[in-house]
Amino acid sequence: MQSAYQADRRQERLDKTRVAVIIPYYNGSSFIERSVRSVLEQTVPPAEFIVVDDGSSPAEAERLDEIAADMGFRVLHKQNGGQGSARNAGVAASSADYICFLDQDDFYLRNHIESLVDAMPENEPHFGWVYGELFEAEGNGDIVHTSIVARNSTNPKANIFELLSRDMFVLPSASLISRKAFEAVGGFDEQFMGYEDDDLFLRIFRAGFTNHFTAKPVTVWCIHTESTSYGIRMARSRLRYFEKLAAAFPDDDVKERFYMRDALIPRFNHQFISEAIAAVGASSGKFATYRDEYIAIAQKYTDIVCATPTVSRLFKARARLRMRLLASPRWQRLYELYPLLSRARHVGRRLGRSFR
Repeated sequence: MQSAYQADRRQERLDKTRVAVIIPYYNGSSFIERSVRSVLEQTVPPAEFIVVDDGSSPAEAERLDEIAADMGFRVLHKQNGGQGSARNAGVAASSADYICFLDQDDFYLRNHIESLVDAMPENEPHFGWVYGELFEAEGNGDIVHTSIVARNSTNPKANIFELLSRDMFVLPSASLISRKAFEAVGGFDEQFMGYEDDDLFLRIFRAGFTNHFTAKPVTVWCIHTESTSYGIRMARSRLRYFEKLAAAFPDDDVKERFYMRDALIPRFNHQFISEAIAAVGASSGKFATYRDEYIAIAQKYTDIVCATPTVSRLFKARARLRMRLLASPRWQRLYELYPLLSRARHVGRRLGRSFR
């Protein structure tokens, strides 16, 4: 039990910690009232609250202004530039020392800010960010999974190889970030419309800022078919991110750090190839519409893999054959044969061992 002195100190800290909450908005009127309400109902209110309209349609932008007038929050309108651009604009328009983001289709639990401030270390000059547990939910908010972060990742983040080997499971919507750290690395890389989160936190980590984790759930992460986690935009962004990582983390024989061979290729291989396979086999829908582009993305990924000296000749030969099959006009028959030739589900795991 806290003493009266400890309770007073804690409350003083909560009162003095200025937090800005920023929501990027794009044609999201069907979700925004729920997310805004979750901010306004916080046990510790933010010092600043901005919703950044990222070039929505006139009707959607007007609806946002109506909601803002009714619920009481600041709106910033800008031309469309993507979620990272909207978040950066919100940070630039705010002044608080700490930043919390929230996606328009997610929502905070009532203790979001309070729990993250409590978990933030005192008097740490290199503090980067603190992040919490989250719930996964359907688009309507019905919970599907709990303990998403603890179950899928190691926390807090301490090893660059682990950060490159898998998705980080650090969501801006479940984090409190130091403005000093955010600005030191230049904020979000606006070329990405997917993977911008991992890219930001990886750069903050590499810059020497610390990170901390609280097992308390702070956010509800809603997944639905309109989420940016799905579709061709994510596939394009994944390729850009892989290209950026491949350039930044080449294999080093001298230091025996095989980031490409043992981390990046096993991490991304299945996603690139499985989407290309789905596109080849699709007769309708998003994969059929962008079939040629999904195959081209897989080809660019394969070209990078085949240019990596530490990857085995056998794996490169299989990768080249796979792409020839996927690009063939006789795709229906080849699609039936492909699982026997590739076993894509297992290739990432085997690459780190059998294909060195």
